Amino acid sequence: MNKNELEERLINFSVLIIEITKTMPDTKAGAYLAGQLLRSGTSPALNYGEAQSGESRRDFIHKIKIVLKELRESYTCLKIIYQAKLYKKEEQINSALNECNELIAIFVKSVETAMKNEQNKGERT
Repeated sequence: MNKNELEERLINFSVLIIEITKTMPDTKAGAYLAGQLLRSGTSPALNYGEAQSGESRRDFIHKIKIVLKELRESYTCLKIIYQAKLYKKEEQINSALNECNELIAIFVKSVETAMKNEQNKGERT
């Protein structure tokens, strides 16, 4: 998967998160978790865009780690929303959970690869 395809997946994930949060109940818990999910679920696409213009390999790694952190937060938030039944369409939540899990796996590998490349670069100089 190239960086444009990955960016598109992150954007599509953000849109799915927006759709989910728009339909959450207007309760104290619903509003709190919707806000939390909206922030953490849209952040990965934005931070990935920033990472693409990182000032250095270390800056790139740092921003990719932020993407991963936000995806993990989103995954936990989605699980809470699912278990508390704070959603309208179960298939949307399941889709978001699956996509988030796949994106986490991709970014775990990305961080590992980038850190390995950084370490190898240091050994060569």
